[in-house]
Amino acid sequence: MTGSDEALDPDFAGTVLRDLGAGVFTMDSAGLITYVNPWAERLLARTMADMLGRDAHDLLHRRPDGSPVPRERCLLRTPLLGNRDAEEGSDEYFLRGDGTTVPIIWTTTPLALKDRQAGLVVVFSDYSAHRDAERRAAAHMAALEALTDRLNLLADVSTALISSMDAGAVAHRLLPLLVPDLGDWAALDLVAAGSGALERVAVCVPAQPDLAKRLEGPLPQPAERQRREAARGDEPFRVTADEVHRARAPLAASHRVLFQQLGGACATVVPVHSRRRDYGMLTVARCGDGPGLGEAEVRLLADISGRLALVLDNTRLYDEQRDVAETMQRQLLAPLPQVDHLRMAARYLPAQSAMEIGGDWYDAFLLADGVMALVIGDVVGHDLQAAAHMAEVRNMLRALAWTHVEPPSMIMRRLDEAVTHTSDAPMATLVFARVEGPEGGPWRLRWVNAGHPPPLLVTREGETRFLTGGHGPLIGMSATLHLGLSWPDTHEDLPPEATLLFYTDGLVESRGRPIDAGMAKLRHHAGVLARGLPETTVDVFCDQLLERLSPSGDDTALLALRLPPAGAGAPGDQNPPPPPQSPRSPAAPDRDAPGSVQEQAPVKDPTREAREPLRDPRRPTD
Repeated sequence: MTGSDEALDPDFAGTVLRDLGAGVFTMDSAGLITYVNPWAERLLARTMADMLGRDAHDLLHRRPDGSPVPRERCLLRTPLLGNRDAEEGSDEYFLRGDGTTVPIIWTTTPLALKDRQAGLVVVFSDYSAHRDAERRAAAHMAALEALTDRLNLLADVSTALISSMDAGAVAHRLLPLLVPDLGDWAALDLVAAGSGALERVAVCVPAQPDLAKRLEGPLPQPAERQRREAARGDEPFRVTADEVHRARAPLAASHRVLFQQLGGACATVVPVHSRRRDYGMLTVARCGDGPGLGEAEVRLLADISGRLALVLDNTRLYDEQRDVAETMQRQLLAPLPQVDHLRMAARYLPAQSAMEIGGDWYDAFLLADGVMALVIGDVVGHDLQAAAHMAEVRNMLRALAWTHVEPPSMIMRRLDEAVTHTSDAPMATLVFARVEGPEGGPWRLRWVNAGHPPPLLVTREGETRFLTGGHGPLIGMSATLHLGLSWPDTHEDLPPEATLLFYTDGLVESRGRPIDAGMAKLRHHAGVLARGLPETTVDVFCDQLLERLSPSGDDTALLALRLPPAGAGAPGDQNPPPPPQSPRSPAAPDRDAPGSVQEQAPVKDPTREAREPLRDPRRPTD
C-alpha cells in the first residue's frame, strides 16, 4: 500500500495541535471560545473547561497593568467584523489564571466549516523573552546615543577650549554648548590673576542676550570664610534660590542677581580647579519646576570643568613664559641714543611662537671718535639659544667698534675672527655703518654688509634707492672655511631730511612672498609715505610702514634714522631744534642709552689728537 492510499490517523489533528509549541484557541462568530489546545492551557494557566463558552475578549484581553481593554478597541475581534487590517500583532496582553498578564505575539485565521465562516482561529505565543530583549536593545541603543551625544559635546567643548588664549573668548564659545541641553542658563566666574577678585566673564541666556551681557563684569568680593564655604572642595554642589537670598549665604554676593534676573529654583555649581590653583566656578541652572541635573549630567559638567581648568593652567603658563621672553628680549635690545639733531626709531616684531624671542637685533651707539654707529643683524635661529648668540655677537661688535677706531671693513674682519674662535654662535648677517658728519651736516654713511638685506635710502621727495654696496660674506663663514674673503668699505652722501632704513629679512620675506617682491613692496610704500607725509616724525613713519607691510611669521627688526634739514644744529643756527626723540622703544623702558648727547657737548675721544686724519668724520678713512 502506498503513502497516498494510506488513511490518516483520526488523532493526527489533535497530535499536531498538542505539540505545536504555540497556544491555539477558536472562537465562534460571537467571539465565544469553542476550542483550546493544551499549550494554550499552560500559557494561560487555565483549563479548557474554564475557558469553553466564555467570551474571549472579556476573559483574556487586558492592558499591561491588567485593566480591561474596551471591546471596540479589541484588535483580535476585528476580523469577525469584516476588518482584514488587523490579523496579527505583538502589542497585546492576555490575563492568566493567576491574575498576571503575559505579552503575546498573535495571528488570526478565519475558521470555515461547510463553506461558511464559523469564527476565528487565534494562534499566540508568550512574547516576554522577545519583549525583554527589545527593551534591553532599546536601552542599549539609548545608552549608545547618550554616549555619542556626550562624546560629540566633549569634542565641541575641546574645540571651544583651544580656540583662543583669552579666557573670556573661550567662555563665550563654551557656555552656548551647555545651554539648553544641560540647563536654561549658565555662567562662568573666574578669579582675576592680579587682584584675586571674582569676575563673571560670561553668561549664556539664549532668549535674553542683552541681559546676559549686562550681568558680566566684576563681582562683589565675598569674605574669605564665605569663599571657602562656597568652594566646598573640588566637588560639584547644588545651590537653591532660597539659599542665596539669605543675607550671609556663601554665594549670596555672586549668585543672588543671577536667580533674580534669570529665574530658576536651583543650580549646579562646579568648581573650576586644577592641581595648581582655584580658578572660579561654572554654574548651570534649570528653570521651571522640573528636576535639577542628574548624576550623569553633573559628572559631565565636572569633566568639562576639569578640561577648562587645564586650559587655564596652560594659558597662565603661556602668559608667564611670554612675559619672561618679552622681558628678556627688551633687555637684549638696545635703547636708542639721541645725538644732536638726528632722530631715530626702532621696532621689533617677534616670531609667532610661544617664547617670542629670536636672533634679530638692531643697535645704535656712539663710538670713541664721536661718530654714531648703526647696526642691524640676524643670527640664525628663532629661539632662546638664538637670542643668546645674538647677544654674544652684538656685544663683541660693540666692544670691537669702541676699542678700534678703524674703517668698518676692519671691524667686520675682527668680528668674524672673534665669532669663529671664541663663540659657538652660528653664522650671522649684519650691516655695520658709521654716520659721519659735523653738526649741521653734510652727512655721510660709511658701511659694510655681511650678507644682509641692503639699507634703503628714502629722500624727503619720496625717491628711494637700496644701498647695495659693501657686500661681503656672512659672519662666521670666511674665517671658519679659511676663504680669505673681505668686506669692502663703501660710502654714500646722505641728503638732508632723508630717512635711512635698516631692517631684517622678516620685513620683506615670508612663505607666500619671495624676498625680491617684498623689497619692491618696501621701496614702494616707503616712497609713498615720504611723499604723502613729509612732515611726519620718524616714529609715525615706522608705524605706518609696518601697518602697510604687515610682516608675519619671522622675527622683524627695523631701525630708522631721520636726518635734520641742512644746517640744523650748526654753530649759529637760531632755528628751534626738532621735537625730542620719542622715548618709545622695544628695549626695556627703564634703560638709558649709553653715550646719548642731548643738549650736551659732543663726546670727545681723549686720544683723538693722535688720530688727526679722523678729526673730520666726513673724511674717508680708507
